[in-house]
Amino acid sequence: MTGPTSRPALTPWVQLLRWNKPSGRLILLIPAGWSLWLSPAGPPPASLVLLILLGGLSVSAAGCIANDLWDRRFDREVARTRERPLAQGMIPLQAAFVALVLLLLLSLLVVLALPDRHRLTCLGLALLALPPILLYPSAKRWFAYPQMVLALCWGFAVLIPWAATGAPLVGSITLVGCWLATLLWTFGFDTVYAMADRTDDARLGLRSSALSLGPHCVVAVRCCYALAALSLAFAAWGAGLAAGFWLCWFVAAIGMERSTKGLRSTQPQPMAIYGTHFRHQVWLGSLLLLGVILGRIG
Repeated sequence: MTGPTSRPALTPWVQLLRWNKPSGRLILLIPAGWSLWLSPAGPPPASLVLLILLGGLSVSAAGCIANDLWDRRFDREVARTRERPLAQGMIPLQAAFVALVLLLLLSLLVVLALPDRHRLTCLGLALLALPPILLYPSAKRWFAYPQMVLALCWGFAVLIPWAATGAPLVGSITLVGCWLATLLWTFGFDTVYAMADRTDDARLGLRSSALSLGPHCVVAVRCCYALAALSLAFAAWGAGLAAGFWLCWFVAAIGMERSTKGLRSTQPQPMAIYGTHFRHQVWLGSLLLLGVILGRIG
């Protein structure tokens, strides 16, 4: 038996929202967690954590739909993406657009549910985040480093939770360190992700940091990870975190550098290598989040 709620009918939607690949959803929530627990108002209340979780998931899903709407024609020509639902015509464009609008409205409702005294600041940040989120999928057509645009989008995952706790957005070395760590880490792992598409992107005339950096790609990723780790350490020092953080930080920092050992800047590699690297970043980022939590409550 099949119907509108049957498994075969839902499968394309699960794929469109990337719920079949939870790593991509979790990796956005990690910097939000850093921000919440590094805030001087931390530890955060459970109600705020749940709101940030819901908001992050809805924005992430909206970004996936926007990406696939922009790229549906190119996706058909790229090995990694040719089976995506919009590229295959498995979901009507009108339905995907309606889902995008609904997810953005849900994100707005989350912002409006934040504490009254912080709501206006968070709403302003959310509105500032919307253009880069919607424009990021097109960046590969006109910008040599589209991963920088994604990193900027990820930076709002730090700013909005921070503002939601009531902490000031200026004058905090902890916020600056957390924000920089997020931008550098995001640019690094998304550059590795872009390495999987280099051959197809070059053939289609698309751009990416993996192509633009060429033989310096892996070195650049390593530098990003090292600077991200140092930036988060700077943030933790500013927040006065206890010793529990530093043990997790040391293991994660070593792990980030070791995760680049098998990467090659120019030589073709099996697609699975890049997916494994991405999943490792989820684990390492989560270890850092655990460290921040332990350092805050210790």
